[in-house]
Amino acid sequence: MTTPNNDLRTLAREFRLALEARLTDASMWEYRLPSKDEVATFCRSYLDALFPLYFAKEEVNNPDAAGFLAQLDLQLAEQIVYAMRFDLNCCGKPVPANLSETASHLVETLHAKLPRLAQLLGTDLQAALKNDPAASGFEEILLSYPGVEAITVQRLAHELYLLKIPYLPRMMTEVGHSRTGIDIHPGATIGESFFIDHGTGVVIGETATVGNHVTLYHGVTLGAFNPTSRRDGGELMRGLENKRHPDIEDHVTIYPGATILGGDTRVGHHSIIGGNVWLTRSVAPYSRVTVKDPELLIRSKTQESDKDWFLGSAI
Repeated sequence: MTTPNNDLRTLAREFRLALEARLTDASMWEYRLPSKDEVATFCRSYLDALFPLYFAKEEVNNPDAAGFLAQLDLQLAEQIVYAMRFDLNCCGKPVPANLSETASHLVETLHAKLPRLAQLLGTDLQAALKNDPAASGFEEILLSYPGVEAITVQRLAHELYLLKIPYLPRMMTEVGHSRTGIDIHPGATIGESFFIDHGTGVVIGETATVGNHVTLYHGVTLGAFNPTSRRDGGELMRGLENKRHPDIEDHVTIYPGATILGGDTRVGHHSIIGGNVWLTRSVAPYSRVTVKDPELLIRSKTQESDKDWFLGSAI
């Protein structure tokens, strides 16, 4: 039976070997880790590529565009090889000789999904323009809206997640998280026309599902209870087998600061969840869930000293 200390020693050894492999660039290449910098670069290139794929598909046949996409495929294939090889070594499994071919096949599978992903990006842009009166047009949304960036990267990472590629999907969504403040797990399933307004502080867990035409505002959490489900031996149940995040049906709007928890929690279609709501049970379609207005205490500064005013206003 392994102990936490033994597990940590094994982890330390694996990452020491990975560091040595990166520094020597030779003898222990089988322990080379996928690169955070390379993954971030790939995400940026992917965002650049998806725009012409949706709005000017004929340009993909242009030699320059084709070369750009081919380079993108090579970047991803290389990181997939590093991720799969490192994962197999860490698990004590043999590394197949055709790993590079497997990675190339996975990239081809993903590449075939790019037109669909580009179409989804188009619906997300349309949702942003439809729901945000401050948006001047698609160009502004695409170039400056953090929600669009986070969603687009997550949609690609989700496809890698479904292909069971280790490490890379979560690394990709963390790139989006660090840039936008929006944390969407690559396992989350998200429908078309998804709009996150402002976005800072939004968290969407691994087993959450989000339907079509859903709008979230900043600070929304689609989360899980703690403690989460465990096996008889006390080990956490992980991944999709442990449904611990809520389901949001079509045409739902969730306002700032709302927290919706639990794998059995379902928000019915065309519902509105108000700001600062704490929801842990399902609601029927067309529901309106709000928090009762709090009692406000407003003091006047008249005939009070500055000191009394400061202390009183802080109570």
